[in-house]
Amino acid sequence: MKIELFTFCDFAQENSGKLTVVGTFDTIIARNFPCQHPQLSVVIRIRFDLWEFANHRFRIETRDLDGEINISPITGNIEVRGVGNATAVSHLVFTISNLRFKNSGVVNFVLYIDDKELSSIPLYVRKG
Repeated sequence: MKIELFTFCDFAQENSGKLTVVGTFDTIIARNFPCQHPQLSVVIRIRFDLWEFANHRFRIETRDLDGEINISPITGNIEVRGVGNATAVSHLVFTISNLRFKNSGVVNFVLYIDDKELSSIPLYVRKG
């Protein structure tokens, strides 16, 4: 398994195997705290090798620097099937609305596949 893309963006969709990603970012600027971000999408593109074609469980957890969970874990399954190629890709696209932040800092989004940590990305929240 290889992560080809793991990002935050303003908008994303998957349509017939094609992935559209608009406005990728890693920082939210807030005037005051606590604050609420109206909407963001999390996009992940994973490439699987032939021997990994199967059903895989995934989980995305969020944690700030104090270890607090900001949102409930996102869980599900990925059914990876080949179409005659030696690899296959799967897209995970999630939209999160009204994400609340108590103060500035970093929130890490951590991806687990089959209960193994595969990757993580930081979301910075700053006062501006």
